[in-house]
Amino acid sequence: MKLDHVTSRDNPALVRLRKLGADATAYRKTGSVWVEGDHLIRAALQRGWQPALVVLTEDALQTQALAGLAEAAPRALVVPVALFKGLSGLESPAAIGAEFMLPASPAMDAGAASVVLDRLQDAGNVGAILRSAAAFGVRQVLAIKGTAALWSPKVLRAGQGAHFGLRLIEGVAVADLAHLAVPLVATSSHTAQALNQVTLPSPCAWVMGHEGQGVAAELMARCALTVGIPQPGGEESLNVAAAAAICLYESERQRH
Repeated sequence: MKLDHVTSRDNPALVRLRKLGADATAYRKTGSVWVEGDHLIRAALQRGWQPALVVLTEDALQTQALAGLAEAAPRALVVPVALFKGLSGLESPAAIGAEFMLPASPAMDAGAASVVLDRLQDAGNVGAILRSAAAFGVRQVLAIKGTAALWSPKVLRAGQGAHFGLRLIEGVAVADLAHLAVPLVATSSHTAQALNQVTLPSPCAWVMGHEGQGVAAELMARCALTVGIPQPGGEESLNVAAAAAICLYESERQRH
């Protein structure tokens, strides 16, 4: 590992990382993502990802566990705390971060259990759904055009490491879903079929719609099944991330 001590904010690597941390879609130009904090770095390493570059503070270099993470990269930059704060999107910045190169966009796996994100806007919702997908064994997520950038810093933080175990495909058109060999399933408040009273197809692709508008009519028309989530408390609707977790859990429960 090459270790460099950097004190200038104009260092080219730091300039690049600041852009990655500040611009939700910068990764599409650089082909890399900025991952902040030891938890996310460890999650990536556990999935076989290797950092191209690690940045850590001078104090972190004296911490055995964090210094050990830095050794996973071919190059590490040691910076003052003030410089690291300039890279951070956190209210309380971590002491270590890493740049990971993204693989080429994978091809769609036609037969895989999937989640389809239909123009979801909230980064927290998107990240939480990715986390639920990974937890319940769904490995493919397809993002319809207009969905929040999957590798943005906010979605990465909300995903808590789920990204590194998922097949993530962005910029999908509704027509592209014709290539799936599994049925599409969506939730709807206008159906009498309750989630816990129907036999769900397995595998299937769960469609999660826009926070305000729901699933687009064109996409809903492609769904083989619509189900409702019982809400005896009388609320009008559930948060989309909560609904996704319930649906994915029920799919996994029925599968076993």
